[in-house]
Amino acid sequence: MATKIRLKRLGKIRSPHYRIIVIDSRSKREGKAIEEIGLYHPKNDPSFIRVDSERAQYWLSVGAQPTEAVVAIFKRTGDWQKFTGDTTPSGVDPQPEPRDREAEFAKALAEDGGTTAPAISKAKKKADEAAAKAKDEAPAADEAAPADDAQAEAEAPAEEA
Repeated sequence: MATKIRLKRLGKIRSPHYRIIVIDSRSKREGKAIEEIGLYHPKNDPSFIRVDSERAQYWLSVGAQPTEAVVAIFKRTGDWQKFTGDTTPSGVDPQPEPRDREAEFAKALAEDGGTTAPAISKAKKKADEAAAKAKDEAPAADEAAPADDAQAEAEAPAEEA
C-alpha cells in the first residue's frame, strides 16, 4: 500500500486548521487516516506547528511520501533535515512564544492607576463624566435665553408708552 503524509483540512470557512496525517494515497483528503502525526494552524500569530518527530521519522523511513506542503512544514521543524541527513540549519528561527494578552492588560492597568477595575468601567466612567459636563453646560445656555426674553418684554412696553 502506497502511503502519503499530507494535510487534512478542518475548521470553518477562512479559518483553516490542518492535521498532518499518514493516509493511503488513494484516499480522499478528509478520508480515514492511518495515523495523525501533527497539527498545523496557519492563521495563528505566529502560526502553530506541532509534529511528533519520532513518528514522522518512522513513516519517512518506511517510504511514506510527503506532499510539498508537508515537506515545507518538516523543513521548518527540522524533521526533513534529520531524514535527509542534511547538516545545514533549517534557516528558520524557532517559533516565538505567543504573547500573553491578559498579562499585558494587567500591566497596562497597573501603569494606568494601579486599580484592578476593568477597562470598560473606566471608559464608562469617563463617558458619564463627559455627559454630566455637557449637561451642566446645557442648562446654563437655557437660563440665559429666558433672561433675554424678559429684557425684551421690558423694552417693548417702554416703546409703546
